[in-house]
Amino acid sequence: MSPVLAGVLQMLALIAALALAYRPLGDYMAGVYSSKKHLRVEKWIYKAIGANPTAEMRWPAYLRGVLAFSAVGVLFLYLLQRLQGSLPGSLGFSSIDPDQAFNTAASFVSNTNWQSYYGEQAMGHVVQTGGLAVQNFVSAAVGIAVAVALVRGFARSRTGELGNFWADLVRGTVRILIPISVIAAILLVACGAIQNFAGIHEVGQFTGGTQQWNGGAVASQEAIKELGTNGGGYFNANSAHPFENPNPISNLLEIFLILLIPFALTRTFGRMVGSLKQGYAILAAMVTIWIGFTALMMWTEFHHGAPAFDVAGGAMEGKETRFGVGGSSIFAVATTLTSTGAVNSFHSSFTGFGGGITMLGMQLGEIAPGGVGSGIYGMLIMAIIAVFIAGLMVGRTPEYLGKKIGTREIKLAACYILITPALVLCFTAASMALPTPGDSMTNSGAHGFSEILYAFTSGANNNGSAFAGLNADTQWFNTTIGLAMLLGRFLPMVFVLALAGSLAEQKPVPATAGTLRTEKPLFTGLLVGTILIITGLTYFPALALGPLAEGLAS
Repeated sequence: MSPVLAGVLQMLALIAALALAYRPLGDYMAGVYSSKKHLRVEKWIYKAIGANPTAEMRWPAYLRGVLAFSAVGVLFLYLLQRLQGSLPGSLGFSSIDPDQAFNTAASFVSNTNWQSYYGEQAMGHVVQTGGLAVQNFVSAAVGIAVAVALVRGFARSRTGELGNFWADLVRGTVRILIPISVIAAILLVACGAIQNFAGIHEVGQFTGGTQQWNGGAVASQEAIKELGTNGGGYFNANSAHPFENPNPISNLLEIFLILLIPFALTRTFGRMVGSLKQGYAILAAMVTIWIGFTALMMWTEFHHGAPAFDVAGGAMEGKETRFGVGGSSIFAVATTLTSTGAVNSFHSSFTGFGGGITMLGMQLGEIAPGGVGSGIYGMLIMAIIAVFIAGLMVGRTPEYLGKKIGTREIKLAACYILITPALVLCFTAASMALPTPGDSMTNSGAHGFSEILYAFTSGANNNGSAFAGLNADTQWFNTTIGLAMLLGRFLPMVFVLALAGSLAEQKPVPATAGTLRTEKPLFTGLLVGTILIITGLTYFPALALGPLAEGLAS
């Protein structure tokens, strides 16, 4: 079987699996967030944290819950790392330095999982399982909760109430993330991923001596790392490591987990707003971009531009032979079009255009299908912008799902789409202008610039993947990328929740003959075009200096 055919068949199998899971999971999640009943274990949690799950919240109260919970998470994870040397199960590792502890705490609480350290050489079992894995669950649940709050803003009328953050957080964790993760972890163990609490031991006989490895609860962390679009690896090689991702079957399973909830949330959205067709329109826009990016990536990586490519069947540098070009290309697009950041190959070793595709996927706002929760609310913001543009074309006040899109709504949507590019471009410019940060680049020229641009794109968009080649374990990058991750995660949430509150207060507007039909293919095309144009106008100059220049020169 040719490598190209193998890649196409993997893509078809993935689409079929996602299609089978789409309806039941989407409907189930809609039921979870619409239910008035509380499980017994949920009642215990509410009692322990002193929350009243039946009390409705307006958007400022909902936002305070998000920020307070996340702030406690950052503090707890920071202290856990700083105290690691005194904790049992630390495997003899010392405490983490302050700047790196801050960076890692900000990273995992913001659902970014950027790592400027070697996991197997820095973190013991307690930090990995009691700190990082826990944040993988709750940070994902926070993202879904904010998305559900925005959906309620569209579904409700003449009220500012968006639900209860604590109930949404607990339900998302207990009823959705934990059950699916348990099943996924068992499947990963069956595929060959490890799951233990073994200490450091020597394996194999290599030139110059043996190699040391430590075990860990890898399969369970791998499951939620992909399912929650987190991305942080137990080992430095991430999903290229055979203990995390042993074979092509586990590779396809991990891609499936990455895309599962973000795609299914479009049906949840349609179910909660009372129109499945609206969910299908958003899904169609996501799928169009995802398939287009995957096809383009596979073309660039399979393109035979040199004799070595002909022999290898594609650009194999930086890719695992277990997965090949096809499996690596599908994974790379999935992880950068979502906020996952897990890698089974090294994006720095992709062709110039291939590396640019991974960067552009993040710069779109990771909305096709995007992160768990952040993907659907990012796409809905873009839908509001698209409706506004359509309204300008025909001279009509824009409406979406029966809600008027006025000055306040557009200002909030505009702030949402501007904050992340501002963080990426300002921090990148500062790093290139100052003398010290440039010393962290392994490469010079366009590729070296891409290393820094990718790092801040990944951090501010809460992706977490690295371009490789950049030494990010410095005080400058640990601090600035940490700030980019926190600001890029929580500032957009402020605008999303404020928008949700504004929409929920409105009285529904009846559809007329002049109302834009947002469930039709025409609107889907407009939405895709809006996304690509906004991103292109924002990032094209920076991309031209990095991956485009490198690709045209090769």
